[in-house]
Formats: sequence, C-alpha cells, structure tokens
Amino acid sequence: MRSKFFLYLITLLVSMNFSLVVKAATKELTWAGCGISKKGFMNDLAKAYEKKTGIKIKIAGGGATKGLRHVASGKINLGGSCRLPLVFKKDDGTSQVLGIEENLNVIPVGWDALVAIVQKDNKMIDSISTAQLKDIFIGKITNWKQLDGKTDKPINLYIRKGKISGVGLTLRQQLFNNTDQEFSESARVLKSSGKIEKALEKDPYGIAVSGISSSRHRKLTMLKLDDVEPTMKNLRKSKYKLYRILFLVAPKDYLKNPDLKAFVDFALSINGQKVIEKAGTLPYRQGFGLLRTAASFEYLRAMDIVDRQGLYTLGGH
Repeated sequence: MRSKFFLYLITLLVSMNFSLVVKAATKELTWAGCGISKKGFMNDLAKAYEKKTGIKIKIAGGGATKGLRHVASGKINLGGSCRLPLVFKKDDGTSQVLGIEENLNVIPVGWDALVAIVQKDNKMIDSISTAQLKDIFIGKITNWKQLDGKTDKPINLYIRKGKISGVGLTLRQQLFNNTDQEFSESARVLKSSGKIEKALEKDPYGIAVSGISSSRHRKLTMLKLDDVEPTMKNLRKSKYKLYRILFLVAPKDYLKNPDLKAFVDFALSINGQKVIEKAGTLPYRQGFGLLRTAASFEYLRAMDIVDRQGLYTLGGH
C-alpha cells in the first residue's frame, strides 16, 4: 500500500514539474513599434533572451507611435520607439507630454545615426553637407546637378507620412530645431521607413533619411554628412552629429511584473548590451557624449519635459 502511495506521489510530482516546464517554455511577451529598432537589434535581443530564459517575445513592427501608444494603453507588453513621447505647449505656456503617450516609461538602450541614403549604384555623390540636406528637405535643392552630380536629373525625395514618425519628428528636432517644419511638397510620401528603404533600392535618383540600424541591412549607400562617415566608431566619438536615441518602452508600473522587469534588466545588462552592439547598434552607455556635443535645443527640451514627468528612465529602475 505504501509503495503504491509513493509511486502515485512521484507520478504526481513529475507531472506537475512537466506542466511547469511546458508553461515556462510557452510563456510569451509581446513587443511592437519602431521598425528600425526591430530590424536593427530587437530581433537579435529577443532571440538571445529566449535562449537564456525560454520566454518567447512575439515581435511586430508598426512604427514608434504604435510602440508608445499600445504600451500606454495596455495592448502590448513592451514596445520600441526611436523618438521621444510627444510634447505639447499648454495655454499657460508650460509644456507636457501628450496624454495618450504618458502612461509609460521610455528606457534608452541604444543610439541610431540618422543617415542620408541613396541607391547602391548611385555614384553621383558620396557626401552631403548639413546645409544641403536641409535644402533638399525644404525644396530649395531639387536637382542632382545642384549637388555636383553628373546628371541633370530631378532629386526624388522620400519622406515618412506625417510629422510624428520616429525619423520625421527627430529629423525636425535635430536638423531643423523645429517640430513643425514643413518638408517639400513634391516629396514622395510613404508609410514606413522600411517602405522608403525598399523604394530607394530601386530608384537611382532617390534620396531619403533613415536610421543606420536598418539601412545597413539594405542595398543602399549611406552618405557622409559634413565629410564624416556614419559609423559606430564616429557615433561613439561624437564625430557624427545627426542621431537619435532608441528606447525600450515599458508600462508605467512594469516593475510590478517580474517578466517585464526581467527583460528590461537583460536589455540593460552587459550581455544584453553586447547583443545590441553585435547587431550593429551603438549601446546607450557608449554614446553619452552625443548629448553634450550634438543635441539640438528642441531635442534636449523634449527630453527635459519627459524626464520631469518621470517617464524617462535612464537606468531601467
């Protein structure tokens, strides 16, 4: 009788342990947001985390706005954003974060160079100045000959739809110091940076700005800016001046969820940062000098407002 009882007990314990293992192995978190973060490092970070813990992270794109707002509304567990939460000026002259992007934390994990990109076979230019890039975006420069190109062909400028995309907003902040800056009316407007990059692969006369974290995976040429190559080394040394921070987006109360806290810890750990660096993105702790030497007033102002509202979380916790 006793042997039967012990056999039953052992069988019960084995089945319980097996069910716990299955449960752990099938646990899943959801992430959505910035396509540049997704392609640049998040896919690799998610694979490394699943290998370490058995927890799968289901990844979707959709853009920075989706990453911010879907986390804030509880539709997804985590998000990715390549822009800061939107800031607006109130009637009394003070500024605050837009309500639908307020119930969250933005945790910096990396730096992304914003790069002027052209088709791989475009040999007309290999460098562009900051002033020329501005003039292209506002429609003052419209022909390749104005950039000392060898052909008298119009420049096909590609831009993101709206003013609040990751590239669109940060470009207005960092290049123009004006979040309301209008771009050329003749520009070709597409819905995502990925679509722009794909379109440029086929357009010998096209130009756009995108993130190096995703552009380097395409058949594109990334132009020097003011004769400085957009490389991780030049970004780390603060020589390349056009950039933005890449954020992991977590719910405001994510510390109460052990699974979310564990992933944030991993992303900020030495191993997590190594995964991000190996994927080709500059880890956040390696680029602090950029804020001192290459940040526009508008970018720093937005960071300050986000920080004062308790949304900017430098070290995770």
